[in-house]
Amino acid sequence: MMNRFEGPGGKEARIRYLDGDFQVTSPGAFVRCAVTGESIPLDELKYWSVARQEPYVSATASLRREIEMHPELRKRSTS
Repeated sequence: MMNRFEGPGGKEARIRYLDGDFQVTSPGAFVRCAVTGESIPLDELKYWSVARQEPYVSATASLRREIEMHPELRKRSTS
């Protein structure tokens, strides 16, 4: 039995991430989350970074990457 990522359209796509949209530059069925490595079907892709040109499986993964890139965000101001 084939899963949804196998077969002729089952390869990883190449994407150009834009503000509020993305452009497929090389056809495929999915991309991989830059944080978790999980496959993200293109029709479910909702989170990405334009600056880093990388996709995320969830808002949590996106925040995790943002904190990795900017550790100062961990600190909270008490004033």
